[in-house]
Amino acid sequence: MAIAIPAIYRSTVGKKAVMAVTGAILVLYLVAHMIGNLKIFLGAEDFNHYAHWLRTMGEPAVPQRTILTLIEVVLFVSVVLHMWSAVSLARRAAAARPAKYEARKRSHAHGYATRTMRYGGVIIALFVIWHLLDLTFFVVNPKGGDASPYDRVLADFDPSRWYITVWYVVALLLVGLHLSHGVWSAFQSLGLRTPRNERALRTLAATVAAVVTLGFISVPVSITFGWVS
Repeated sequence: MAIAIPAIYRSTVGKKAVMAVTGAILVLYLVAHMIGNLKIFLGAEDFNHYAHWLRTMGEPAVPQRTILTLIEVVLFVSVVLHMWSAVSLARRAAAARPAKYEARKRSHAHGYATRTMRYGGVIIALFVIWHLLDLTFFVVNPKGGDASPYDRVLADFDPSRWYITVWYVVALLLVGLHLSHGVWSAFQSLGLRTPRNERALRTLAATVAAVVTLGFISVPVSITFGWVS
């Protein structure tokens, strides 16, 4: 088994399967994270309680932050495998292409999707790094680590920092494009697509992407425009 697993992963089918599974893990995390973020509309007490709960899940059976750390490890491994598989598949596709002429023959739509996934993925990675520095390590947050989670989020998207909101929204729109194409690709990679359900699966992928994107965007936009204070 120790030999079979790497052999499977080295195949194109294996890499696509890894991308699909790790992508599914990341999508589930995004949905859960979005739901948690929306608690900010319930007020400071509810949002701060949720933030505290994240760090104390499993107590007293396990020490504080144990489950959250395990989740972070799974997410980190999923991101690494997802990106590594994507890079490997892109290199394999480029090497298999017989000539530049063939590349030019590819449809404009397919080329657009590929560029969106490639460059959008880089911007999303930068956004995640900024997000961690902001709300996990408090390095770039105006309030720092001494403020409550609710106050830190409000400080982030204060009207005077509108450019942060713009950056956040642009990054999340790219997340939405990435999700829409990624979820659809996962259905294909896992062999779930058929001629009969193709339209339904495309609609499902677009719906998931739209809900997640709008859910995340609603928080910074509402704070910047003063709807949450």
